[in-house]
Amino acid sequence: MSDSSRRIPLRATGLLAGFAALAAVTGCGAGAADSAPQGGGAGVTAAFYPLEWLAQRVGGSDITVTTLTKPGVEPHDLELTPQSVAGLEQTRLVLYIKGVQPAVDEAVEQHAADRNLDVATLVPTIEATEEGHEEGHEEGHEEAEHADEPGHEPGHEHEVSYDPHLWLDPSRFATVATELGERLAAADPAHAQGYKDRAAKTAAELTALDGELARGLANCRSKSLVTSHQAFAYLADRYKLHQVGISVDPDAEPSPARLAEVAEVAKREKVTTIFTETLVSPKVAEVLAEEVGAGTAVLDPIESKPATGDYLSAMRQNLTTLKAALSCT
Repeated sequence: MSDSSRRIPLRATGLLAGFAALAAVTGCGAGAADSAPQGGGAGVTAAFYPLEWLAQRVGGSDITVTTLTKPGVEPHDLELTPQSVAGLEQTRLVLYIKGVQPAVDEAVEQHAADRNLDVATLVPTIEATEEGHEEGHEEGHEEAEHADEPGHEPGHEHEVSYDPHLWLDPSRFATVATELGERLAAADPAHAQGYKDRAAKTAAELTALDGELARGLANCRSKSLVTSHQAFAYLADRYKLHQVGISVDPDAEPSPARLAEVAEVAKREKVTTIFTETLVSPKVAEVLAEEVGAGTAVLDPIESKPATGDYLSAMRQNLTTLKAALSCT
């Protein structure tokens, strides 16, 4: 991975000036993720759950974190209310990933252009291809590179040319935690050590999780990850699995040709499980599973807050599900 000074766009550093007054406004009160922020609306706004979780862990009691996406809402389909958009005018920092939520991308550009951090600028991303097999790492990207790169495709995931689901690789998410700690420390020197300490602790937990996944998925009879939604490229890439996604857009009906193609792969590779996911109808996956003689299991892309537990426990549940489905020892 290249040096972080090369990967972080200069434009993102401009948010520090606008964020400098955060500590004075928010004080020491921690806010609930889905409640209105204290201190007149100042704080950090996270676009959806994984970023909310990370901001809370790194920010601790020194910031107030709110989220634009309520639990149980499919983030890709989020439509912002006028109140949510107005809130962006007050927040000190919007934490988001360009390409996940078109409504958020547009609102950030219009209402928080100098007070945002696109997390995808902090780590290497994986290119999304038309067939759904993601390949080819990028060294990170600048904001201007998002719109017009080769490989741009219509649909939620293809508002940008890379797969945005980077939080499903704990090693990348650990890098984001460290970088976020540094950003907050620079913006709020009075609480700098707290941000850095919490970032280091969070990064260590994510690194430990990465090790658990690596060990758990090292020896699997099957390496094929047939999913209803092409959301697991980072997980597959990190742990040497092969993702075969039915659809790029979780709400779109796949073409008959695509279904036939995935069915052929599933039969050839003797796939025993087709993975569905939370928040999205399992019908297409169930039809495919019946056709190829496979079962189904839920693999959580962790786009929304789990019903129980948090990001870490949801990732560990995914590991348990994968080990059983792929016959890992």
